[in-house]
Amino acid sequence: MSRVGNKVIELPSAVTLSVDADNVVTVKGPKGSLSQPIDRDITVSLDGTQVKVTRPTDQKRHKAMHGLYRALVNNMVTGVSTGFKLDLEIIGVGYKASVNNNILELNLGYSHNIFLAIPSEIKVTTLTEKGQNPKVSLEGSDKQLLGDVAAKIRSLRKVEPYKGKGIRFVGEVVRRKAGKSASKK
Repeated sequence: MSRVGNKVIELPSAVTLSVDADNVVTVKGPKGSLSQPIDRDITVSLDGTQVKVTRPTDQKRHKAMHGLYRALVNNMVTGVSTGFKLDLEIIGVGYKASVNNNILELNLGYSHNIFLAIPSEIKVTTLTEKGQNPKVSLEGSDKQLLGDVAAKIRSLRKVEPYKGKGIRFVGEVVRRKAGKSASKK
């Protein structure tokens, strides 16, 4: 029994969902439109404002697909109605971030600045306050794309465990290591 797959998805009033003949689910709402192809064995049915995802059998593959596609459809409904937001902070002396025409410019201690083109579906803003670490905010309706872009930005300067410098999510806890001076006594 898939606990996630058996949950019913409630559609907000401003959101519409449709399933075409090729088993592609399209969700439209105030924040945009998203579509996702669904496995041919999984069926998505709309009953008023409730969406149900069902599987044909209890095979292991069908159980896995059942929970997956229910979660994907739920993320699409949430994305087009309220949207998703991720905040990253850049920790390090002299590290900077700025954005111009959806191109993120990062100064991360390398010999050159890094320019990263952000997809047009994602809105990116930077905030630099005196005495605070620079912050990069990503907003969009597609949770997968948002996560991919955030992962790409984080990979440019991973957090190192000795001083804690690098790019991390706001509120993320990084385990710190004692340096080589901790072993000398």
